[in-house]
Amino acid sequence: MNITPAQLDAITELVNIGLGRAASILNEMATSHVRLTTPRIEALSLKEILMGKGRQLNATLSSVKMSFTGMMYGSAYLAFPPESALRLVSLLTGEDRESPDLDSLKLETLNEVGNIVLNGVLGSIANALDGMMNYTIPSYQEDTLERMFVENVEEDDTVVLAVAEFSVEDQNIRGDTLLILEPKSFAALLTALEPAN
Repeated sequence: MNITPAQLDAITELVNIGLGRAASILNEMATSHVRLTTPRIEALSLKEILMGKGRQLNATLSSVKMSFTGMMYGSAYLAFPPESALRLVSLLTGEDRESPDLDSLKLETLNEVGNIVLNGVLGSIANALDGMMNYTIPSYQEDTLERMFVENVEEDDTVVLAVAEFSVEDQNIRGDTLLILEPKSFAALLTALEPAN
């Protein structure tokens, strides 16, 4: 993708601010300290993703999707490997991972976490660019990365992939934040992030 190091740094900073806000809210919900690491950002095309660049396409993920319109059009995902998702739900609900009640709590809890994290990231971008975005209600799904992308990404879309680890005491709960932007939205984002002359 045609993205400069300065633009990549700017996107990383915006996502990092949003994740920091989300971590503060999650810390109020959890009994343990939640820390989100600085994300590693990649901007990839659908072709690059389907070639498997850095991703395990056939692995099933627990994910929360939120679509957005306004200053930018696209979709955002918070995706976890299933074991990480269960660890996070257990942490936030206080339920033991072996509890039969944990599965019934998973959808509601992960939708709430997805709402917090994705609103944090998208809100950070909207605030920095002085724009407005409207969001759909988050929806939970379990699917492979390949199916998620094939069904939701157009050939010309850009996927901004932000990989951040949820560090919780001695646990590592890994989550991926994915922003799928239509070409005009991605171009507008890059233009807005260009340093002023």
